[in-house]
Amino acid sequence: MRSEKSQPAWLRSPTVTDSIVLHRVPFPLARCFQQICSTRSAEALAAEGFTSTKLHPYAALACIQDAPGIDQARLAIMIGMDRASVGTLLDELEQAGLVKRRINGNDRRARELHITPSGDKLRRRLRPKLLAAQARVLAVLKPAEQDQLIDLLTRVVEANATYVRPGAGRRRPRKKEATHQGVEL
Repeated sequence: MRSEKSQPAWLRSPTVTDSIVLHRVPFPLARCFQQICSTRSAEALAAEGFTSTKLHPYAALACIQDAPGIDQARLAIMIGMDRASVGTLLDELEQAGLVKRRINGNDRRARELHITPSGDKLRRRLRPKLLAAQARVLAVLKPAEQDQLIDLLTRVVEANATYVRPGAGRRRPRKKEATHQGVEL
């Protein structure tokens, strides 16, 4: 076992009762950060008719525009939705004239996704609002610290990419992976 001095400080940090950050450990902090990001995004897009539960359309437009020809399965992973829900979302976006599906030349069963001029126009209108909301959240940090935070979060996410999937942590494991005193974890 590592000596206490070789462990990161957060493993030894005490509970702070006079702060919203009761425990300085990754999971509760990540959850609070996610709530802040969702709320600020919803506020930024409220005037456009988006709600906190309907932020996926913008995320889908952004991914489709930034990765033209992306398929539905890859899009689902990138925006954290299951494939069936992404199919429904794409139906809505296609009906609204924001995206088009094209048959993949290499695999006729697959559909390539492309943004339409209307989808491009909507994204161009929404993007500055979302970037400004993100900048407000990070304004407490110096520019170099903001870049460092993004770099660190990117490293953590990329290193744990197998856990970036819809339902992760909410569904029971398929196999009995671990037990604790006879209780399946």
